[in-house]
Amino acid sequence: MVENKDIKDVLFYERKNVWKEINEEQVTSINQFSEGYKKFLDQCKTERECVKYIHNLCLTKENSFISLKSAYKNRQQLHPGDKLYYIEHNKAIILITIGKEGLSQGVKIIGSHIDAPRLDLKPLPIFEDTELGFLKTHYYGGIRKYQWVSVPLALHGIIYKADGTEVEINIGESETDPIFVIPDLLPHLSAEQNKLPLKDAIPGESLNLLTGSVPNVDTEVTDKVKATILQLLNNKYGITEKDFINAEIEAVPAMKARDVGIDKSFVGGYGQDDRVCAYTSLMAFFDASNIINDKTCYCYFSDKEEIGSYGNTGAQCDTLTYVTELIAELLAPSDKNDKQSINVKNVFRESVMLSADVAAAFDPNHKTVFEANNAAYINRGIALSKYNGAGGKGGTSDANAEFVNAVTKLFDQSDDIVWQIAELGKIDAGGGGTISKFGAHLGINVLDAGVPVLSMHSPYEITSKADIYMTYKAFKAFYENL
Repeated sequence: MVENKDIKDVLFYERKNVWKEINEEQVTSINQFSEGYKKFLDQCKTERECVKYIHNLCLTKENSFISLKSAYKNRQQLHPGDKLYYIEHNKAIILITIGKEGLSQGVKIIGSHIDAPRLDLKPLPIFEDTELGFLKTHYYGGIRKYQWVSVPLALHGIIYKADGTEVEINIGESETDPIFVIPDLLPHLSAEQNKLPLKDAIPGESLNLLTGSVPNVDTEVTDKVKATILQLLNNKYGITEKDFINAEIEAVPAMKARDVGIDKSFVGGYGQDDRVCAYTSLMAFFDASNIINDKTCYCYFSDKEEIGSYGNTGAQCDTLTYVTELIAELLAPSDKNDKQSINVKNVFRESVMLSADVAAAFDPNHKTVFEANNAAYINRGIALSKYNGAGGKGGTSDANAEFVNAVTKLFDQSDDIVWQIAELGKIDAGGGGTISKFGAHLGINVLDAGVPVLSMHSPYEITSKADIYMTYKAFKAFYENL
């Protein structure tokens, strides 16, 4: 029997504000953690750069991970405490620590994605019009096109020359580099454009990067500005126009991650969906890997989530299955399970996973698209989502009550983890998805969990430092104690 005076404390669910729950020492930890995160955002503006960053951390003396591919090639037996990594085509990566119990007891997985909305250069991008040079782009993922005009952009990526030599492209990040901009229409002449819906006002084919204007007067070709651009690129990189066919070059915001607000309580930066969850899960995995876990643990960083997780680096690929099969073959004879009898399907049915992806933070400027009782709020900690999808839960996994209970009970048992439950927004306002459904397809118990984000998918997203740190703490607890 609950007394009337205790009803609010005992019977009501109320979100906690992280800043009201912590002490000065934890405030320092939050700010220090965010400094490392901002550096990560600046260094990792593409999925390839994320994989390179994570790989380099794996090879440090304090981490000492080894390649699963090399271990398999050499038939190296694995033992509890061994640390491995597996890279998929330089655009996805899995980190692994071998547990005491063997695979038949299942694995613990946190999976995020390291791709982000952007503008990709087309295979033949360079063109000239009225003696202005441009690069044509094809937008990637769910962007609001009007947000990408009049924004300073940089080019990141790789290009292969005819002889097979790889050339790395990074133009626009150094203060001495030029940047690229998509010119916008002036308001004085935008009367007709203003009548169009936002989604139609900026056509995809008009997202062309201004690239040059100086003609090469000494050449006989018609497109003299294009000739200048190609000549400059050839002088610096040794590439030709045809080489762009063999390239992956992304136009991304040429802006640094910064503190936002007078109190510096936010992080602003590009690509926080979903690199904020990638970084927090990475740091949690490294910290938890110092203890030999009962279960084998994976930290999975996938590609292509923003376009449906297709392709051989996306979560729809059999990467998790393939890695698990390799590990099963390499388990040491001392493992108490018979490695020959391990069935990967059975492994996944004993496994648990957090799909580490961001939530849409409640924005008071756009209240009408949120359902306030079930929204994710800034400074209320990591957001757990039982489902996402669209309309009647279309295209989602919808976590079962048993697994949700296991996760929330774990977080409640920790005095310093603040969490909240959340949905994406109002039922018929739109929708979205994560990689959770692909983990669920394998039979894994999976729940979406991540940081609430303002201005999601824009060139400059905003997160709370408090929520970032709580997400790291929650992921670490998942690895160590679930």
